[in-house]
Amino acid sequence: MGIVKLLFIAVSLAMDAFAVSVCKGLNMKKINYAHAAIIGGFFGVFQAVMPLIGWAVGKQFASLVTSVSHWIAFGLLLFIGGKMLIEAIKGGEEDVPDGLDYKELFILAVATSIDALAIGVVFAFENVKIVPSVLIIGAVTFVISFIGVAIGNRFGARYNKGAQIAGGVILILLGTKILLEGLGVL
Repeated sequence: MGIVKLLFIAVSLAMDAFAVSVCKGLNMKKINYAHAAIIGGFFGVFQAVMPLIGWAVGKQFASLVTSVSHWIAFGLLLFIGGKMLIEAIKGGEEDVPDGLDYKELFILAVATSIDALAIGVVFAFENVKIVPSVLIIGAVTFVISFIGVAIGNRFGARYNKGAQIAGGVILILLGTKILLEGLGVL
């Protein structure tokens, strides 16, 4: 997998964390860079660990499904991207309390990284080099989450919906590309 494709995946995966980070930033009276780094760290670590877990599970079953792996990858990415689009279009307010609650951050980090678990399974089917991939995903998520806190603090929630829509569309397009490559069209 090329670096550009991996960066698109990393950015797409980080959109949920970005949205939550924006909401966390909304609740800060003044930007606190230490809190932004902690929030980014939670999301970055979980976005890196979850694909690693998915990859490990996927490797166990990859030989059984190699002939249909492009369909599985397409289905997973379509589902994840579609879910992101539906949530963005449906709207609704994020329920994010004031301050830093580590238990809450843990739950939010797990919830926003479930899609990364599925990406890890896709990585297993695509024979992606997992260590550099998860490091890039984690780093990109950290940076985007940190920026999300700052944006939320400064500009409010107006970018939240657009970021989720962009992430969903990118995942669907990547899934379509994988499917077309698997079918020999590309």
